[in-house]
Parts: sequence; structure tokens; C-alpha cells
Amino acid sequence: MISAKRRRVVIAAACATIAAAAAILMHTPSDRAVARPAPAAVFVPDHGNFRIMVGGQQMGKEEFEINPDGANWVAHGSSDVQTPDGATHVSGKLQLRADGAPVHYEWATQGKKKASATIDFTNLTATIDLRMEGAKPYTQQFTFTASPIAILDNNLYHQYAVLARLYDRGKKGAQTFSVLVPQELTPGTVTVESLGNQDVDGKKLEELTVKSEDLEVDLYLDGGRVVRIVSPSTNAEIIRE
Repeated sequence: MISAKRRRVVIAAACATIAAAAAILMHTPSDRAVARPAPAAVFVPDHGNFRIMVGGQQMGKEEFEINPDGANWVAHGSSDVQTPDGATHVSGKLQLRADGAPVHYEWATQGKKKASATIDFTNLTATIDLRMEGAKPYTQQFTFTASPIAILDNNLYHQYAVLARLYDRGKKGAQTFSVLVPQELTPGTVTVESLGNQDVDGKKLEELTVKSEDLEVDLYLDGGRVVRIVSPSTNAEIIRE
């Protein structure tokens, strides 16, 4: 289950994928095999900064970038956040296929304690190698019941930008994603739905709602770019600079 924790800046609900597409061969009338073009990427390059606000006060910031890497894409971000335990630095790097299926994820956090992990995805199974300060490394696996699968890690809000790109606007309506919150080793599901364009401070922005059993997050997009993330239950707001 994905939950909001006391006095922490966590909006965890949500990052998602579509099953990996294999190359499909078709035959021409002359029986020559011709490969169909690979599916178009759902992503576009993006980079920027987010201010992390809680209760109207800035509690941190995040820098991120989303770029192609050969046939795949990489979403990378790092955050500096003030928590009840002091300053915490978090970084995450997610490798995805062009259709959004996760391939590999790694994260690290430094603060009161240090921890890091790598996660490899094979079909519906995630294999996690976790290393925590003062503890022996160990490996854990999660097998999801369905794709697409999204990564939505703590204090790495650019992953909502990835999720927003994965929402199929051609299908519309509510769409369910399997979700992993790696820092908490927590699997779950979220439902994403577009509410269409909304008037926000005099500007038309598309609103996406991201819901789990106990949390709702609103994403506001300008031309497909996430410019604002609001979590009423945690009194948190993430604003693109």
C-alpha cells in the first residue's frame, strides 16, 4: 500500500509502463521479411527544477532531466529535502524502453542514514538489491500482477512527469498502473485519469488525478510538461521553476 507518512515530504503513488514491444516481422508478397518500425517513443526530452513546498514553506528542491539513450530513455533526478531527521539528499536514475517499460532503476540516499539499491525488471518481476548502512546487503523480488508498471519514489517528483507521458490519452478514462515505491520496498497500484483542461491562475492546464487507496495527487500539465503537483492530504505542492 502506498501511504503518506507523518511530517515527511512524500507523494508516493505514483511512475508506469506498457509491456515491452518486440520486433514484429511481416512478409511481403515476394515473401521477403520486413521489420515494422519500432513503436514511437511516448517521451520527449525534458529537464528542469522543482521547488518542494510543504505548508507554504519551501522544504527542498529537485533537479531532473529526461533524455533518450540509444533505443531507450533515461529519467534522472536528485533532490535535497529537509525532513524531521535533518537534510536528506536523494538521487534516482530510471532506464526505460521507448514504450515506457522499466528496464533498470537505481537510487541512493544520504542523510542521517545512507542506503542505495539497484532494481532490474524482467517482464512482471522486479529484482531488488538493497544496501543499507549498518546492515547486510540483501535481495528481494516483487512480481506484479499486471503491466504497465510505474516507479514513483519518495521525493523524486520528476517520475510523475514520466507517469503523465504514459497515460494513454487516446483511450482516455481511468487507467490503472502497477507501482513500486523503491525506497520503501512498497508495491501497489494507482489509477490515473485526465480531467481535461482547467483554468489555473488564468492559464489553461491539463489536470491528471493520481489515486491510490489512501492518497490523491493532482498533476497540472502545460503542453504535456508537468508544472505543478499538489497533494492536499500532505499539504505539499511541487512547483516547476
